[in-house]
Amino acid sequence: MKIIVAGLGETGRSLIKLLEGSDHDITVIDRERSCVDAVTDRYKVNGVVGSSASADTLIKAGADTADMMIALTHADEINLLSCMQAKAVGTKYCVARLFMEDLIREEERLKEKYSIDHVIKPRVDLADEVYANIGLPGYIKIERLKDEDIYVLDLNTVGNSPLIGKTISSISETVSSDMVIGSVLRGKKTLKVKDDLEIKDGDTLYIAVKNDKLDKVLSSIGVVRDRIKHVVIVGGRLTEVYLANRLIYDKKRVTILDDDMERCRELMERFPSANVIYAEGDITEVLEEEKVYQADSVVSLTDNDETNLVISMYAWSKGISSVITRVDRQVHVKLLHRVNIDITVSPTELSVFKIIRYISAVSSPDQDENEKISDFITDLEKF
Repeated sequence: MKIIVAGLGETGRSLIKLLEGSDHDITVIDRERSCVDAVTDRYKVNGVVGSSASADTLIKAGADTADMMIALTHADEINLLSCMQAKAVGTKYCVARLFMEDLIREEERLKEKYSIDHVIKPRVDLADEVYANIGLPGYIKIERLKDEDIYVLDLNTVGNSPLIGKTISSISETVSSDMVIGSVLRGKKTLKVKDDLEIKDGDTLYIAVKNDKLDKVLSSIGVVRDRIKHVVIVGGRLTEVYLANRLIYDKKRVTILDDDMERCRELMERFPSANVIYAEGDITEVLEEEKVYQADSVVSLTDNDETNLVISMYAWSKGISSVITRVDRQVHVKLLHRVNIDITVSPTELSVFKIIRYISAVSSPDQDENEKISDFITDLEKF
């Protein structure tokens, strides 16, 4: 496929990295020449400097013959206009990323008006992923296969896991037949999944499970989700709103900390049952003063990786069992894992996976379920 990627922020660069080595013909667009040069020097892609909202720039990038244009600039309005312009000059499929709550509410209308085929909503998707993982121990993470009734479990076999010492074939017979082990990582090496492969302590398994079998499989592999009554959410803007909505609907006690006074007022009006706190100054002092250590789960969703690191390490040091951390840079994911804070969520990672899956759906419409799972797991391994 001939693909144009507009916007070379964290998501755009990560997408190019994941697409490296594919058969796709890729052209990137960014207003900053330094960004375009940095990507074209490192990867085998073409580059155009300019605004993706400009028809002239899009035509220079080959939009008149492109199969897909992916708009990932930091401005929702530019992403919408870029898609409309690309479609007008001949691009077959257009993908737009949206952040703003009012625009997301109008998703269907905007798709029709701006000729958009697929919308990426990182803040909404982030809330969904956090919700799915609250209460889980740090050695397992649940990922959802886009638009499919399938979850992929990212499981690190540690301690007394019932999978340790068993072969792939015996797991199906003695533990659960409702799951499919798609991949096994041992250290940095991906092992070939075969019947006689024995699982060892510390292996990372990627396991595919149907939605209606998820709870049954979690129980069979010894994973117990903590009963969560009180969740503390730090920052997150739109993500915190979607997450708080779901938690309050589940009758959970919710505390929200934010460093913007006006935002706190809005949250108090929107969620009268929640405890909204203005978190001014040293965040660790605020956490201590507000007795956050008494919570069952702490979810740190600020836009700053370093702040999220501090909050999560504080929560972990206080023995809070469910700690979920937003991180955008993979180097920070590795740092958190060194201190046993394992459940990390990334809007960048989520967006890239959803885009990759959409590219696969368009380029391989007849792909069967097993191939979708296999490709999804391969993409997870690359991250």
